[in-house]
Amino acid sequence: MELILGAGPVVKLVLLILVYFSVVSWAIILLKFRVIRRAIIESERFLDFFWAKKNFEAIGQGLKEFSHSPLSVLFREAYRELMRGQRGSEAGGGPVAELGRADNVARALRRATTSETQRLEKYLTFLATTGSTAPFIGLFGTVWGIMDSFHGIGKTGSASLAVVAPGISEALIATAIGLVAAIPAVVAYNHFVSKVNVLTGEMDNFCQEFLNIVQRMGRD
Repeated sequence: MELILGAGPVVKLVLLILVYFSVVSWAIILLKFRVIRRAIIESERFLDFFWAKKNFEAIGQGLKEFSHSPLSVLFREAYRELMRGQRGSEAGGGPVAELGRADNVARALRRATTSETQRLEKYLTFLATTGSTAPFIGLFGTVWGIMDSFHGIGKTGSASLAVVAPGISEALIATAIGLVAAIPAVVAYNHFVSKVNVLTGEMDNFCQEFLNIVQRMGRD
């Protein structure tokens, strides 16, 4: 702490920026861990529920139990579009309405998939930014601190270890804190991107299964 308090204003500013990156990164890590974990668990439960019920109306009535699952959101949007199409067909749309029903459901599924993917990926850019920039910001603080040390050497006219060591120690703290901010952000970013990719794959599979069901309904 004494080294930080004794650092120059530029190094202190760099340290404040790195602390900000680190605090926000950890807040995002905890938030995304909770959001993605819920999405995975509830998606697994929703798929079991979906295939067990095999009835859209019954599934629609049980959606509240899976509010954090992206698959339940996809089903809700597709089912809503399906009901709208059926009402159009019953109101006199006839064959034209039947032909457009599957296309409208497919569009609703694509929109919902995009929206849910964006929700799951929200704030991950900040983790990527922290992982890629924090070490360089820390390095800048270190370079600046070492320059200050050399300036001090020029003023005192002495380059002994007792004169140089404190300044260099202060400077190296910036690099250390930069790495402390960057390493968890990179690890968390890679972890969350992997989980989001798995969920995106599940959403694509669910969309295809749902469209297959809708197309079979149209042929019956």
